[in-house]
Amino acid sequence: MKRLTPVFYISVVVAALFILWGSIGTEHMMDTLSSLQAAISTQLGWYYMLTASAFVLLSIFLVVSPFGRIRLGKPDERPEYNYFTWFAFLFTAGMGIGLVFWGAAEPLNHYYNPATVEGETSRAAAEALQYSFFHWGFHPWAIYSVVALALAYFGFRHNAPGVVSAAFRPLIGDKADGWIGTLINFIVVFATIFGVATSLGLGTAQVGAGLSQLFPVQNSTTLQLWIIAVVTVIYIASAATGINKGIKILSMANIVLAFALLLFVLVVGPTVMSLSAFTQTVGSYLQNLPYMSFRLAAFDDETATSWSMTGPYSIGLGGFLGHHSSEHLLLASQEDVRFVNLC
Repeated sequence: MKRLTPVFYISVVVAALFILWGSIGTEHMMDTLSSLQAAISTQLGWYYMLTASAFVLLSIFLVVSPFGRIRLGKPDERPEYNYFTWFAFLFTAGMGIGLVFWGAAEPLNHYYNPATVEGETSRAAAEALQYSFFHWGFHPWAIYSVVALALAYFGFRHNAPGVVSAAFRPLIGDKADGWIGTLINFIVVFATIFGVATSLGLGTAQVGAGLSQLFPVQNSTTLQLWIIAVVTVIYIASAATGINKGIKILSMANIVLAFALLLFVLVVGPTVMSLSAFTQTVGSYLQNLPYMSFRLAAFDDETATSWSMTGPYSIGLGGFLGHHSSEHLLLASQEDVRFVNLC
């Protein structure tokens, strides 16, 4: 049995204190964290914008440079999963419940509250899709992929422990095994806990809202607790059965359902209009990508908040993707990630 590290004990204590705080002083916690989030978005919005754009530029460099030919695992290793299965892992882990809800909700939100044009107009509709592509496009996937590459390269190429501090060893040397490494790993665990908690909380509220619209039930705390319980059981079952059973089956089911929904909308809905809007939006997204990447104006809070949520979530997602990308070329990993976000 592996020995528990100080990171575990520190993380448990801090998480327990936050749970206790939320249970006893719910209103105080909400007010404090809301004020903190607003302050971070206002004061550090520029930092998130620059950092996310730096990840995109780094990803592009890795694709076009000779480093792209480096295999993440051992030189003689080959991929364990075919590209379709790997694509299913990427799509399911990266999009999840967010795409189901925000795939429709975010464009509508931008349509009624556009950044630069009058709302509820054709120009607002075009801009709404453009910004939706921006928030789900290259930037978040660049963050995911770089974290995954760092964990996969050091973990499988150099047999380093599967912790983020191992990726800092070339910079800090043996300090990665000391208190600095412990601090790095604690920050990672802390960010992951709250990143996953945020995703689960938002997803629970979204599922509850959908159920209340479809069935005569109220989106109450009781319903949301039941949703969390069901999701937890499914998660434990899929994780306990391993990658090749539960998680693989869920990933394949997700990708099949996603493409089935896509075909249904294309066939039953306004096919020509959908394809035309998609083509135009891809063009406007690529054309305005540099401008949107550094824009701090009407959408600063939303974009900065989106990137701040992507960062913590990238640790868990990056670890998952890195573990299952160990035999792929660095170039292939980057290219497949780009293909997923285009889909």
